[in-house]
Amino acid sequence: MKLKELSLHVLDIVENSISANANLIKILIDEDLVHNLLTIQIEDNGIGMDKELLRMADNPFTTTRKTRKVGLGLSLFKAAALRTEGNFNIDSVKGKGTIVKATFKHDHIDRAPIGNMGSTIATILSREDNIDLLYIHRICDKVFEFDTRKIKEILGEASLNTPEIILWIQNYINENIIELSK
Repeated sequence: MKLKELSLHVLDIVENSISANANLIKILIDEDLVHNLLTIQIEDNGIGMDKELLRMADNPFTTTRKTRKVGLGLSLFKAAALRTEGNFNIDSVKGKGTIVKATFKHDHIDRAPIGNMGSTIATILSREDNIDLLYIHRICDKVFEFDTRKIKEILGEASLNTPEIILWIQNYINENIIELSK
C-alpha cells in the first residue's frame, strides 16, 4: 500500500497526535533544493510514548486503537522515506510529546508529491477546534508560516472551523505555497 501524496501521511500522523491529546501540533516542511532534501516533521505536545511503545511504534502490527489490530500510518510514512534514500525517526517522551521526522531525496523518482497541504490543514481544522496548529513551509531561503493562534486572535469569539474560514485557510495556504515556489 502506498499513499499518493505526502500530505496524506501528514494528515495521518496529525490524527495520531490528536488521539494522543495534543493541543499544539507543529508541521514543518523543508524543501532544501541545494542539498536535494525534503524534510517533513510533525511535533506534538501530546501524551507521548513510553520506551516500549516507542520501540515498536513503526511496526504495522502495533497500534493503540481499539477498533483495529494494525496501525499502518507510521510504517507507511517510514517506507515512503526509505524508498527515496531518506531517513525516518520518532522521538517521544512520555508526558511531553512526540516528534516524527522523515527525510526524502527531493528529486527521487519514487518520492510522492507533497500534495495539497491547504486541503490537509483545512481537513484537520474542520474536525478539531480545540487544537492549535503551526505550519511552516520552507523552500530554500523562502518561508511561509501559518499559526492558528494568530488567526484565533484576529477572529476573537468566532470559530475557526466555520465553512467560510476553513475555505479561506485552505486557499490562503495554497496561494502562499505557490508564492514560495516562484
